[in-house]
Amino acid sequence: MQKYKVIFMGTPVFATAVLTALTKLTSAIDLIGIVTQPDRKIGRHQTIQFSPAKEFGLAHHIPVFQPEKINDLYSELEALQPDVIVTCAYGQFIPERILKLATINCINVHASLLPKLRGGAPIHKAIIYGEQETGITLMKMIKKMDAGEMYVQETIPITAEETASSLHDRLMVLAGTMVEKYLVDIITGKCLGTPQDESQATFAYNITRDEEKINWFLPKQKIYDHIRGLYAWPIAYTTVDNVIYKIHQAVMTTEPLTEKDADLVNGTIIAVLKTGVKVKVADGYLMITRLQREGKKVTEAKNYYHNPSPEIIPGNIFI
Repeated sequence: MQKYKVIFMGTPVFATAVLTALTKLTSAIDLIGIVTQPDRKIGRHQTIQFSPAKEFGLAHHIPVFQPEKINDLYSELEALQPDVIVTCAYGQFIPERILKLATINCINVHASLLPKLRGGAPIHKAIIYGEQETGITLMKMIKKMDAGEMYVQETIPITAEETASSLHDRLMVLAGTMVEKYLVDIITGKCLGTPQDESQATFAYNITRDEEKINWFLPKQKIYDHIRGLYAWPIAYTTVDNVIYKIHQAVMTTEPLTEKDADLVNGTIIAVLKTGVKVKVADGYLMITRLQREGKKVTEAKNYYHNPSPEIIPGNIFI
């Protein structure tokens, strides 16, 4: 069997599932390089951190490239003469002239059921938008973002308690399985693509700081979806008495609004209980169960019942 020269482009841990799958296809492909984001300094001590994709490459003795801008790598990639480029969560827009270096195909692994949720945050926003299902799409890379023809999709349900973290992990496994199952057939033309329906396209652009802030005037289901859609990164937040609190977990209550609470401002802390911090919203109450004051560690909200805080008290308002 002919072996196809493949370059992979990806960065986070999600990408390592695809890399693992590629290493299982050695009878058909030769993984000749990994392109990933440059090393970054993180934390108070500015420690250098490698991307998970780089760590994978080093562990498997695969050449790793880390350009600040992908265009800077054009000559090196051209010299490698790749047959196929496979991408998954690389983190940079890949220009057309780079895509054209692949003599056979450029294939992207995208974590949504395209044409829904094109963009860089499809996992978070599948939950934030209240989707009931999502999945993985293997698609052709073209100049327009996530708009190429689709080769195959597989679907998984989104559970009522799903977080971005748990959904990420399930989709990561699915991505690896699908690449192992379908990639060679896509490369050889046995699996043909179908165009996307542009009229059904929706978008999941990267999360901004403003989007992380909780809007307490939304219905409780929307707020609950927002909190779990941003867990475990970047975490939804709110402020009270000019202090930032990250809200890690919450639950919806079935208790209807009482007459005395109905006229209170949404976001008002109603009670600090052994079960959590009860907050008034437009259509009922939300119970915060885990939160984090700025500069402090994450704590169970019930701890404020035993150790009162000057901010987390009945009558104060989350804004």
